[in-house]
Amino acid sequence: MYTQTSTQYMPSVLRTFALSLAIAFLGTMAGAFVVPSGLFMPLMIVEFVMLMAAFFFRRKKMISYSFLYIFTFISGITLYPIVAHYLLTSGANVVVMAFASTTVVFTGIAIYAAKSKHNFSFLGGFLLAAILALVAISIFNIFFPLSSGGMLAYSFIGVLVFSGYVLFDISRMKHYGVRAEEVPLMALNLYLDFINLFISILRILGIVNSRD
Repeated sequence: MYTQTSTQYMPSVLRTFALSLAIAFLGTMAGAFVVPSGLFMPLMIVEFVMLMAAFFFRRKKMISYSFLYIFTFISGITLYPIVAHYLLTSGANVVVMAFASTTVVFTGIAIYAAKSKHNFSFLGGFLLAAILALVAISIFNIFFPLSSGGMLAYSFIGVLVFSGYVLFDISRMKHYGVRAEEVPLMALNLYLDFINLFISILRILGIVNSRD
C-alpha cells in the first residue's frame, strides 16, 4: 500500500529525470566534438561500467546525484552517432518526430500508471526476460545483420518492452513509495526507459522513411 509520505518524493524523481534529459542533451551536443577525437569507444566502455555499477547498487537502492548526472552526460555523448546518422540519412524532421512521439508515449503511459489502481510491478520478470532477448538479438545482429524488416520488428518489440518498463517503474513508485536516497536511482530508471524508447521509435521512423 502507498501513503502520502511514501509517494512525496515522486515529484523529485520526475524533476531529476527531466534534468537528466537536459544534461544528456548537452552531452549529445558535445558528442560532435568527442566522436572525431577517438574518445567515443572509451566513453562507451565507461558508460557500460557505470551501468553495471548502477545495476549492482540497485540492490542497495542507492546511487548519487553526481553519478546520475555524469552517466547521463556520457550517455548523451554516446547517443550522438545514432542521432547524427538519422539526421544525415532521414533528416531533422524524423529525429524531431521521434523525440516528440517518445515524449507523448512516455507521458501517456506514465499518467496512466500513476492514475491506475492496478499494480503493474508483476511485469518485472517478463520485462527482464524481454530485455535479455533484445540484448541477445542485438549481439546476433553484429555478426549477422538483420534485414530492414527484421530490424523493424526488433524496434517494435523494443517500443513495447520499454513502454512496459515505464508502466512498471511508475507503478512501482506509486505502490511501494520512494525514499529520499532512492530518487537518483529511480530517475535513472526513467531516463533509461525514455532513451531506449526514443532509439526504438527513431529506428522505426528511419526505416519507414527510407522506404518512401
